[in-house]
Amino acid sequence: MADEQNWVPQSVDVSVPSAARLYDYMLGGAHNFAVDRLAADRMLTAMPHARSAARVNRAFLGRAVRFMIEQGVRQFLDIGSGIPTVANVHEVAQEEAPECRIVYVDRDPVAVAHSELILAGNDRVRVLQADLRDPDSILNSPEARLLDFDQPIGMLMLLMLHWVPTEADPWGLLKHFREALPSGSYLAITHFADDHDYEGAKNAAAGINRAGGDQVVERSRDDIAAFFGDFELVEPGLVRFAEWRTSGPGDISSDPAINRLAYAGVARKP
Repeated sequence: MADEQNWVPQSVDVSVPSAARLYDYMLGGAHNFAVDRLAADRMLTAMPHARSAARVNRAFLGRAVRFMIEQGVRQFLDIGSGIPTVANVHEVAQEEAPECRIVYVDRDPVAVAHSELILAGNDRVRVLQADLRDPDSILNSPEARLLDFDQPIGMLMLLMLHWVPTEADPWGLLKHFREALPSGSYLAITHFADDHDYEGAKNAAAGINRAGGDQVVERSRDDIAAFFGDFELVEPGLVRFAEWRTSGPGDISSDPAINRLAYAGVARKP
């Protein structure tokens, strides 16, 4: 596991669990602490298949990135990236096309500190500490200059928008981001559904809330579809995250209820 003495900023309280490190642990990563593993294990008590849910979401990420690369996209903006380990965007994209450029954005200073160490020496990746609720701090940042906003960009917000409360107008925030993207760009979203049938999800969400410091907001399919605005959803449209262009058993959970936890979609800007 990670050695907190070597990389954690002095301002970070390592006695408090981090949602980014918790997710890393769920994926089998090594960038987490005992406090994160304890929080995750409590979540697993309420939701035994939580690891499977994390894996299904990460599998969607891989499929979405590879799809965008097939469409000619060579640059990516991943907002709410967490800790970029275990088949994250840069690994998938640069394996398919080494020239791909990626900007990771997360508001968690520990996730950013980890990312900077993990990605040291990769001159086609930048890491930015910022909050998606301040779009201009992302779009106008020095890090974002790695991307050419005259060429298509693949933007990802995976299991991220459920952290944004309704009163913060996440639809308005997404409109700001969509308007900044050039024609031919793609937007990928996964978001917890309000019509899933997993009995342990509410208890698990409470654990996520404690780890992340925010409230998880489950939303309807229509509300999630509205995040795409006038972008054109590619086939098969907005579906459960285990159903989007599934390529094999590794993309789904053995528990059908887990497969229904979140909606996923990819859309293109005309």
